[in-house]
Amino acid sequence: MEWNRSDLLSMARLGCMACRGEGAKKEDCGGIAPCHCVLRAIFRACYARFRVCVGKEKHMSRVTFDHYGGKERRMMWARKDEEYIADFHLVSRRVLDAFHYRIFSYHFLLGADWRLCTRRLKLDRGQFFHAVYRVQETLGRVFYELEPYGLYPPRDYFTTRITGDPGSRPEPSGSSGGPRRGPGKGQACLDSRVAAA
Repeated sequence: MEWNRSDLLSMARLGCMACRGEGAKKEDCGGIAPCHCVLRAIFRACYARFRVCVGKEKHMSRVTFDHYGGKERRMMWARKDEEYIADFHLVSRRVLDAFHYRIFSYHFLLGADWRLCTRRLKLDRGQFFHAVYRVQETLGRVFYELEPYGLYPPRDYFTTRITGDPGSRPEPSGSSGGPRRGPGKGQACLDSRVAAA
């Protein structure tokens, strides 16, 4: 997915000294690149939805019966909360290196505070928070740019389904594009993303 100025401006932090609240930085080639504050905001939005999904009681999990495109035009059962949890975790594990994944798992998945993490990882406070920011920026970019179905914004993940045309970017289920999302998409999407990098 390409970055555009309106999206960057809406997600930017007003007090950011790097982008002055615009959300974009100019690249050497003349294009625009997202500021680090935007990437961290994307990560925080996805992480907040991840925590909501994990914190739900199991009897509150919703099962949906969705249409899927293609020649067969079949319908399948889906558990969107569990799929989002799995995609969030698997994408993070595949993208991060070993050191940053340990920080991600201790701090974000297990909920350890910075004091416990610095003792366990033998880091000082500054090194730990620089690593946390790097994790947020890396995953924020991947969650937004993940093709064909990104994890950001989370509301689109839960309200859209897969269409039969793999060449076009799917539209939300309320629009004229029809349904789009299906189970098991995280593996194929991430494999193509990692191969391109």
